[in-house]
Amino acid sequence: MESVQEKWRKVWGTLAAGIRRERPLLLLLTLLALLAFLAGMRWPGVVVGWLLLVLVVVARKPAAPPVEEPQAVEDEEPVFDPLPQVAATLGALDMPAFVLGRDATVLFQNKAAERAFGILPAGSHLSARLRSPGILDMVRETIATDEPNQIEHSERLPSERVYTLRIAPIDLGQPVPVVEKLYLLSFRDISELRRIDRMRSDFVANASHELRTPLASLRGFIETLQGPARSDPAAQERFLAIMFDQATRMSRLVDDLMSLSRLELKSHIAPDQTVDLKPLIGHVRDALLPLADDLGVEIRTHLPEGKVEVLGDRDELVQVFENLIENACKYGQEGKVVDVYLRNGVSEPVEVSIVDQGPGIPAEHVPRLTERFYRVSVADSRSKKGTGLGLAIVKHILTRHRARLIVKSEVGKGSEFTVRF
Repeated sequence: MESVQEKWRKVWGTLAAGIRRERPLLLLLTLLALLAFLAGMRWPGVVVGWLLLVLVVVARKPAAPPVEEPQAVEDEEPVFDPLPQVAATLGALDMPAFVLGRDATVLFQNKAAERAFGILPAGSHLSARLRSPGILDMVRETIATDEPNQIEHSERLPSERVYTLRIAPIDLGQPVPVVEKLYLLSFRDISELRRIDRMRSDFVANASHELRTPLASLRGFIETLQGPARSDPAAQERFLAIMFDQATRMSRLVDDLMSLSRLELKSHIAPDQTVDLKPLIGHVRDALLPLADDLGVEIRTHLPEGKVEVLGDRDELVQVFENLIENACKYGQEGKVVDVYLRNGVSEPVEVSIVDQGPGIPAEHVPRLTERFYRVSVADSRSKKGTGLGLAIVKHILTRHRARLIVKSEVGKGSEFTVRF
């Protein structure tokens, strides 16, 4: 229990704290008591009243500090962020699309845009991927004027693609203000339409040029058979054989043109199947053995151990190697031997080389070998029943397979055609 001394110490401590706290008020009470005594009041009454007031003032509890009432916060106008809704909608489209901010930064790109142009980190400027001045000028103009714009743009790699680009401000019709003004940049792929138009015009131009000669020959022979050779069986037999060759040539030409057109339509779609090149080259060699025997040429294959697999379309690769080996047999038959090498070195690309010992190709002709209807010797090509489209078909197939055709040739020593995957 507390001692009496400790209790008095607490009491005096409380009184002393009250005196210090109420010092201005105590001075005022003392001044009033003095004035009352001077006014004629008896001093015992003045002293007793003063003491009572002092005790009341000292003993009272300090007033609690005023509680500040929180100021009323004005209701702020809500702000709407449309990006999540826009992104969810564009994510379901198969058309490449970007959402841009006012400074042409990419805020969102859908899966189709990632497949077509690669992943562009959010916040990157559009010029980090699309550097075409025409595209950037169109975007800047739309951001400045808030008016839609549209241009045509082509991508060269990995294959030629043509797009119609359109940019327009996104208006969601929201009654509340948005965080940021958004713009939609969309890409409509018109590659197929452009290819079809180009193929149509190329087909008409090439076919009319290449078919003119055999058609003129057929017409002349028919007129001869109807006239002077009407009663000449020997002439009829000779002319009918020539007419059959000319009709067969036209048939091959049309087949090659149609094959080339089909390849151009799907040149941008890379094959995803795995093909073993060893049995494929063996199959091509066996298929060409009758031709090689007729020409007196030996086809020799040099194949490594184990499988040699690449991504490709088997039928198209058969067409590539049939064309290259057949050309080597026909145009290099003077060397009597055609060697086919399949290489699959460690950390090296897969290569197939077709080497002949023929007369070779002059250097000025090598860069143009894969052009349509380009021939080093027109007479030699036609005598060997060539259409001038074989290497163009090879080039288009290898473009689809993301492979290369490398040609090395030296006059008098032969030629080497290498397919590198």
